[in-house]
Amino acid sequence: MQTRIGYAVGAFDLFHVGHLNLLRHAKQQCDILIAGVVSDEMLRQVKGIEPVIPTAERAEIVKHISFVDDVYVETSPSKMDSWRDVHFTHFFKGDDWRGTEKGLRLEREFAEVGVEVVYFPYTAHTSSSSLRRALDAITAGASAQAPALATV
Repeated sequence: MQTRIGYAVGAFDLFHVGHLNLLRHAKQQCDILIAGVVSDEMLRQVKGIEPVIPTAERAEIVKHISFVDDVYVETSPSKMDSWRDVHFTHFFKGDDWRGTEKGLRLEREFAEVGVEVVYFPYTAHTSSSSLRRALDAITAGASAQAPALATV
């Protein structure tokens, strides 16, 4: 029987229960789980966001989650580049990708090399985007409430 090598990728910035759920479900479906951590440069280039936690720290956090066997830092926007480096047999993603242009393209590309794409329920009630908005609101509120400094 072939060893099932799983690959679950994400920014894992502002780590939350949705990230944990993805990794937990992925580990249940494979023998070895490699977590892909998208680098700061790729987050800026592909998603246009500035990470709160630097790549090395995000990788260190994810590496110490009990479900994760190894971590791979993604420095290319191509998941095929990641596959060539990691040689996974299963690719795990939230079901918010299912049926999308990106998801269908991934399915086609991975089918050509024998990789199965497995979708898990997306944790809709929490996301890094909603956490970013909450932090922005808190920061804006704190700035508005800060007393003006007297000048002498």
